[in-house]
Amino acid sequence: VQLQASGGGLVQAGGSLRLSCAAFGFNLDYYATGWFRQAPGKEREGGQCISGSGGSTYYADSVKGRFTISRDNARNTVYLQMNSLKPEDTAVYYCAVDEQMNRSTYYTGSYCYILPEEYDLWGQGTLVTVSS
Repeated sequence: VQLQASGGGLVQAGGSLRLSCAAFGFNLDYYATGWFRQAPGKEREGGQCISGSGGSTYYADSVKGRFTISRDNARNTVYLQMNSLKPEDTAVYYCAVDEQMNRSTYYTGSYCYILPEEYDLWGQGTLVTVSS
């Protein structure tokens, strides 16, 4: 059971990247999934999440309107499309699963949290560097 994040790299300010979070050993679409980031010298911060049902997404104010989280259930993968990147977006990006927010009930399958402390299973991270 693991998550594998990929897609990071070096991009100029204003550019775009798409990160992928692939799940192995379990069905990712059963759980809420989030993307978080940690910049050098800073704590891990919340970013965005998608509910287990896929019907709800939530974003931190710092990325709202620029980043989009989505699911491809056939590929057992969650994506993070990042547009209009800024130097302050530079960080290691992690995907994670909230095992409590799953599709076992209507409520837990319909919502998610953008707080990293809510999440249980974490991927290894992928580095995004945005140059000015």
